Amino acid sequence: MSLRRLPVYVLADCSGSMTGAPIESVKSGIRELHNELMGDPQTIESAYLSVITFNTEAEQLVPLTELPMFSPPDLVASGTTSLGAALKLLINCIKNEVNETTEEQKGDWKPLVFLLTDGAPTDDWESAADIVKRNVSCNVICVACGEGAEPEVLKRVSETVMVMRDMTPDSFKQFFKWVSASIKQTSAKAGTVEEDAGVELPPVPPVITIHP
Repeated sequence: MSLRRLPVYVLADCSGSMTGAPIESVKSGIRELHNELMGDPQTIESAYLSVITFNTEAEQLVPLTELPMFSPPDLVASGTTSLGAALKLLINCIKNEVNETTEEQKGDWKPLVFLLTDGAPTDDWESAADIVKRNVSCNVICVACGEGAEPEVLKRVSETVMVMRDMTPDSFKQFFKWVSASIKQTSAKAGTVEEDAGVELPPVPPVITIHP
């Protein structure tokens, strides 16, 4: 019997304020994340990865893909911060890509969603945030990056909000290494935890603080 999939969605802010080192760090972070996951046999079997970007619009650059077939996308920073569009796209992607549990079969594991943004939303985002938080079966980890990010806004999306004020390449590298550890740990525990249990995350690196 094939293993149930663990869907993983990375939602990356690619607005104009991410230009330069930040966007390059996210690009290299996704590449390193893929390399790290490819080194873990159980994760290769179960984890599927998708990348959604948002600036003036939102786009799913990589649909939910098994790790050996995943190709890290190119990212370009420009435009505004359409968080609402990104959340609506996430809702649709989960609806269309994630297999639900039925009487006949067990569906996929609850998706892991990592959302990074460095600024305040510039579109209507509140209703989509409420749907993600209350009605979509997924575990969302939000990360407010830099001085312009608003962690209280992200609390509307998820109870799990983290802050990374220092947007250096090393900080992003530590963050994506933590994302890799989180996916590996969730993949390893997927078959041993209760269906509706919250995800257990490894300790965060020093560059990240947990927003209360």
